[in-house]
Amino acid sequence: MDFARFRQWIIAQVALGALGALKLLPADAALNFAARQARRFGPKLRRHKLVLTNLRNAFPEKSAAEIDALAVESWEHIGRMAAEYIFFDKLFKPEELRAGTGRVELVGAEHVEELYARPRAYICMTAHTGNFEVLPHVATAFGNPVAILFRPPNNPYIAAHLAKLRGAGSDRLVPSHAGSSMALARQLASGKGVGILVDQKFKRGLDTHFFGLPVKTNPLVPRLARQFDCDVLPVRSVRLPNNRFRIEVEAPITLPRDAEGLVDVEAATQAINDKVEAWVRDYPPQWLWYHDRWDIKKSVRQG
Repeated sequence: MDFARFRQWIIAQVALGALGALKLLPADAALNFAARQARRFGPKLRRHKLVLTNLRNAFPEKSAAEIDALAVESWEHIGRMAAEYIFFDKLFKPEELRAGTGRVELVGAEHVEELYARPRAYICMTAHTGNFEVLPHVATAFGNPVAILFRPPNNPYIAAHLAKLRGAGSDRLVPSHAGSSMALARQLASGKGVGILVDQKFKRGLDTHFFGLPVKTNPLVPRLARQFDCDVLPVRSVRLPNNRFRIEVEAPITLPRDAEGLVDVEAATQAINDKVEAWVRDYPPQWLWYHDRWDIKKSVRQG
């Protein structure tokens, strides 16, 4: 084992060990403890500088005190989300969701019912807001499992552990790598649904804007929508007080089209960014601000 792999193993053991210790506590107590610790230690991490820079760039109208408060809240969100992985069976129960009880509520069920009434291929576009891990489980609970495109963690030991926790939540997971778009295309061609996180950095993406700043964005959703002429439903998770969640399914988004009536990939990619930006503005602390979406670290190195 080389040093880099050994370092990943050590990090995984510490992280997974801490989560395992939390398992000894009742769910709510453990989640609240994780939130407090994240608020305490998150701002001490080197990544905190990136969080602050991202927030300042996204919200130039906010004061320094407001930015600091948002940054701390964002760490609390990350702490809760990490702990929620090990308590997922207590937070989410399919029978409670279907009955309209429990910790997860569904808004926009009529759009889900429409898919049943007129079965066809569709794309659920979502973002890293709230606890996005809940979304595929909701689809499965209603008997409409989707293929989920996801990016495995860089740490292979953490990735392997998460795979065990995630596995039963969706019809199948499609790791983001060469060939993944073909796997999603096959799913759509068979008249089924796919779910795609659309707010990640993509070095080979189209030139777009996010919060008024230039970013590269993956045009996969518009390209698939153009190819299969399928609906694109915006779906998001919102974290609520007392360790509860709201899943919001919106009506299919109207994507810009070209003179031939086909989805305009470039304009549609920007429209999707605009939708995600609106979501983030609704609940700023519930997005992953430590993610280098604007490739800031690269610009700093070059400067």
